[in-house]
Amino acid sequence: MKVFATYNIKGGVGKTATAVNLGYLAARDGYRVLLWDLDPQGAASYLFRIKPRVKGGGRALIHGTKPIDAAIKGTDFDGLDLLPADFTYRNLDLLLDSAKQPARRLAALLAPLARDYDVVFLDCPPSISLLSESVLHAAALLLVPLIPTTLSVRTLEQLTEFVGTFNGHRPDVLAFFSMIDRRKRLHTQIAAELPGQRPEFAATVIPALSVIEQMSVQRAPVGAFAPRSLAARQYDQLWREARERAGLTG
Repeated sequence: MKVFATYNIKGGVGKTATAVNLGYLAARDGYRVLLWDLDPQGAASYLFRIKPRVKGGGRALIHGTKPIDAAIKGTDFDGLDLLPADFTYRNLDLLLDSAKQPARRLAALLAPLARDYDVVFLDCPPSISLLSESVLHAAALLLVPLIPTTLSVRTLEQLTEFVGTFNGHRPDVLAFFSMIDRRKRLHTQIAAELPGQRPEFAATVIPALSVIEQMSVQRAPVGAFAPRSLAARQYDQLWREARERAGLTG
């Protein structure tokens, strides 16, 4: 079982759109996929038309009083399940702090699911926290969307420093430009220069397109309602890069 995490210190950069679209594509390719919506705002849960609520909340999952598989819901797409968000996830740092081996807790919770799933996507809230440490331990690959701006690039530097100094499992990092608008000079300049300086960059970029914004109206991945769109093609290319980087076969 391979665990991917869509993660960035900064919010509003396309993490949920990435998790939803790549999860859909992985299921399309025949993998058994679980997406865990770890963000208390519940955007991924909303897009899959599932109520962002877990009986017993985050406490029940983290402390093991509710089996994790009992909280999993099916989606409208074959092979793709969702572990919904819950507003109590805003307290996950506190809950993890009271658990044994907190930085390894997510990995421990996910381990029994290897018999049921080939791929897990973790849609993470923006932060550097105890939850972030637990995500690092669990993930094989961090998918890091970046808007090509100076402040966004700075967060990549902070993230790679965080991963590089982490005392534990260090996942690979695959950064990529998201919401890129080539009409903006700064976007074009950074997108042309930065990948040559950073080996963790994907070749694929995700442009700023209205069809991606339509996900919140259609409540579905782009590939499901606009399969021939440029956005669908770019997410497909990104999935292929991520799958190869993580060594996912089959």
